[in-house]
Amino acid sequence: MKVLMVGWELPPLNSGGLGEACYGLAKALSKKGVSIDFVLPYNFNIDVDFMKVHYANDRTRPDKIMGPYLTYTKWMKAVKEGRASVFDYLSQVLEYAENIRNIATKVQADLVHMHDWLTFPAGLTAQEIIGKPLVAHVHATEFDRTAGMGINEAIYEIEKEGFKKSDRIIPVGGIVRKTITERYGINSNKIKVVYNGVENPDKPSIDPSLTNLKKLGYKIVLFLGRITLQKGPDYFVRAAKIVSQYCPKAVFVVTGSGDMQAQMICEATDLGVIDKFIFTGFLRGVEKNSIYQAADVYVMPSVSEPFGITALEAIKNRTPVVISKQSGVSEVLQSALKVDYWDVEELANKILAVLKYKSLPKDLKSGGVKELMNLTWDKSADDVLGVYQQLI
Repeated sequence: MKVLMVGWELPPLNSGGLGEACYGLAKALSKKGVSIDFVLPYNFNIDVDFMKVHYANDRTRPDKIMGPYLTYTKWMKAVKEGRASVFDYLSQVLEYAENIRNIATKVQADLVHMHDWLTFPAGLTAQEIIGKPLVAHVHATEFDRTAGMGINEAIYEIEKEGFKKSDRIIPVGGIVRKTITERYGINSNKIKVVYNGVENPDKPSIDPSLTNLKKLGYKIVLFLGRITLQKGPDYFVRAAKIVSQYCPKAVFVVTGSGDMQAQMICEATDLGVIDKFIFTGFLRGVEKNSIYQAADVYVMPSVSEPFGITALEAIKNRTPVVISKQSGVSEVLQSALKVDYWDVEELANKILAVLKYKSLPKDLKSGGVKELMNLTWDKSADDVLGVYQQLI
């Protein structure tokens, strides 16, 4: 089986979970005999041995390539500050759709598989040329990225057209499935939920970070992800205020970057807990796993989380998790403490429970590791392969 997969990013040049999900799924599919031609908008100089990577535009990736999580509001702010041009917001997406024509005319494929709205115009173009079934993989909708706070109508229309013209739609969770049916008017019969996973449940063999703090008896509470409205960083700060009152040796580590970082720092300052915060910036690979392993608890207070692969990454590193009920991963993960993102007091209570009761984190870790056995990319690939086989 041959698949033309249309993506926007891949590790190590990824800005979040989209690239990692594409990589993990593609690798697992290739192990099952699927031949993948993976297309990127620009030359990312990606080196992989399990699929062939094409660049729709062979020039090196521009410094200001549009991120898959960029919202219209953030883009317009960048325009006003002179960091971007108003004409670039959709131009890269439309340019991708034009440039993919040359690849689509040369590649043989049994179907086209596109990932999120940035690739939809290019995926639709490729499908028109190849004339094979089209699959839309939905990692987040415009309603998820903006947390419902003012969607971009142009992006909404691109998503809606992509959904309507796709033969199958694969959302990464039930929350996204509900959004697609209710907000976009798509028949649920052509939607199949496929959850994300991890490559394997084995704990990475590395040295944890922040060992000096741990030796002094400090407890590490970790927030890892984009510091944006969608991820609920403001709720994390407010919970930190409560936690610090009952656990003075709690340290709150924030790993990631985003447009709400300054607001997060200001709020922590106003609440008098900024001295208890450490901001590491965006981490990858060994450094990211090291910070997971240093943490006593990982907290994911997302306002709208299509899946939440970081929760699985934390469990893989044997770190207990507290997650938002408003996340796709909460639908499949039982060995986790779950809370409504807006309930700051309950969020703090659950963090404190993990920090104070030794048996609780032990049970969460052992149960989570068992669950990871069925939450792998191999399992996700089986589900996607089932979708492919229905279409071919």
